[in-house]
This record gives sequence, C-alpha cells and structure tokens, in this order.
Amino acid sequence: MTRSIRAVLDTNVFVSAALSKNPSSPTREIIERWKKGEFVLLICTQLAEEIVEKLVDYRVDENLVTALVERIANLADWVEILPEEIENLLSDPDDNIILACAVKGGANYLVTYDPHFDSLNGEYRGIRILKAIPFLEILRKE
Repeated sequence: MTRSIRAVLDTNVFVSAALSKNPSSPTREIIERWKKGEFVLLICTQLAEEIVEKLVDYRVDENLVTALVERIANLADWVEILPEEIENLLSDPDDNIILACAVKGGANYLVTYDPHFDSLNGEYRGIRILKAIPFLEILRKE
C-alpha cells in the first residue's frame, strides 16, 4: 500500500462510479481503493461542488451523495485554489480548476474521461493524465 500516489479524480470518474451497474467497474474500483487508503485523493472546493452538482443532476441517491461528501471531507487532501492560480489552458473553465488542483496539490496523476484534456497529450508539469483503466493498472501494481 503506497500513499505516495497523489491523484485528482475528475467529476466524470465519480459520476461513472455512481451510475455504473457493474460492481467491479474500473471507476468503482478506483473509488474503493481510495477509501482503503491506497492513494491520496486531492480535491478543492470547486471540484467537490461540481461533483455534488453532477451527482444530483444524474439523480444519484441522496444518501450515497451525502456519504461520498462526508468521505471526501474526512479522507481527501484539500487544496485551496485561488483565482490567480488557475491557468487558462483548456477550453472548459472547470477543467482549468481541476488542472490547478492537480498542480498545486502535487498530484502524480489526473484521472479523467474528459476529451478537453487531450490537448495536453497525457502529461502536464509531470502529472500523468489518464483514463480509469490505466490508472487502475498502476494501483494494482503497487
């Protein structure tokens, strides 16, 4: 078990895990591995708010959302992102906040399904940007 892995999970990873009917889906496994302490989850207020907003939009059970919020509040490493720390690199302003969270939090990985990140060619300032399955393969090797 290595806590040297520091990762930001994009909103779409949480939504995918919550909506998946498959109990062994890659995104669910990532969330479970985080809950077991296999990596440090980095989060900022803006990202946490977006996660809750999207889960509510997708009508995820309120009790599940509340439990996730409590788990994030207690287990994640919180990163404060100031407006001047957000670089305007990606076309979606919300994605720029996620990238800023990864940079300021010292992330090794940013896990996303968002095609807006493709313009960074899989890496930014030493942060590997990848989808759930490649990240899961890294966690499984630890």
